[in-house]
Amino acid sequence: MRAVVYRGRDDLRLETLPVPQIESGELLVKVAVCGVCPTDLKKIHYGTVPPPRVFGHETSGTIVKIGPGARGFRVGDRVALHHHVPCMRCHYCRHKAFAQCAGYKRTGITAGFEPAGGGYAEYVRVMPFVLPGVVKIPPGNTFIEAAMLEPVNTVLKAVKRLRLLRGDSVLVAGQGPIGLMFTKILSLRGIRVAATDLLDARLKLALAWGARKAFQAGKKDLVHEIRASFPCLDAAIIAVPSEAAVTQATELVRGSGQVLLFAHTRKGEIGAVDFGSICMEEKDYIGSYSSDFTLQEEVAKLVFSRRLDVRQLVTHALPLDKTTEAVAIASRPATAAVKVESLKIVVDQTLES
Repeated sequence: MRAVVYRGRDDLRLETLPVPQIESGELLVKVAVCGVCPTDLKKIHYGTVPPPRVFGHETSGTIVKIGPGARGFRVGDRVALHHHVPCMRCHYCRHKAFAQCAGYKRTGITAGFEPAGGGYAEYVRVMPFVLPGVVKIPPGNTFIEAAMLEPVNTVLKAVKRLRLLRGDSVLVAGQGPIGLMFTKILSLRGIRVAATDLLDARLKLALAWGARKAFQAGKKDLVHEIRASFPCLDAAIIAVPSEAAVTQATELVRGSGQVLLFAHTRKGEIGAVDFGSICMEEKDYIGSYSSDFTLQEEVAKLVFSRRLDVRQLVTHALPLDKTTEAVAIASRPATAAVKVESLKIVVDQTLES
């Protein structure tokens, strides 16, 4: 089979690999769609993990083979995959801190080599411990929608970490695909959203996706401008890795407000934190990382009902042999490049170069 193999920092190669051999309790899935995720981009660009690997974890496809003991599935089922599932028994799982579970940190989907998602290949092996996260795709929905379940899950998990009530006001800093998902999900819950971004096109999208007002993030008087429309912010979500955005958010949220960090995934970053605000004004900093497979059913209803119509986020669809190009576009998002999907063609062979 064809696969895009990570061979080192900024080194992706289209290669021929054996189709993965499945064992008892496993699935073999022919990949249809896999999204380009910033988490994988960082690994590719900074070389944070040793090669070789096949990345790609926002994956959907069709089951083509079922190992003995894998119950509840049939050959031909269209499915969305979920590469991390916690043990549900450890200290972290008992406290619902699933992303800290040692079992969760294992990747249960591979196209070969060290398991790394494997979505940038024609076939993937799905291991037994992640089968509880697999979701069947309804007849009226697309592979692209199914591939977006994983990023939507991460956003919904983060929203649920905040103490928000209908009518509250929240700043969402950054209106890329993740920020837009935050904006839409919050607006669906009756939350008033103030959106910020550097790109005017994204600010227009934010308004279309439910933001009450959108603000240009580069303005010197941004804090005063936001306060004029939202004098009391209950929370802020930082969906862009910007220390300035964190500082502004800390200043903007009211006493007892929360600042949720979603995009600061590189360790070692040091920013200016107002410890007095945290103590005397009882402001909270919260982190949220990765997904929560216990939300899969709720996420599937949200996406497949199209209350959150993720199809509108997809601006580029490329075939497997153009994965390097898809990674490049996603790494340098232009005005129109809101979300890049690297399509591994199963049904529509016309996208192949």
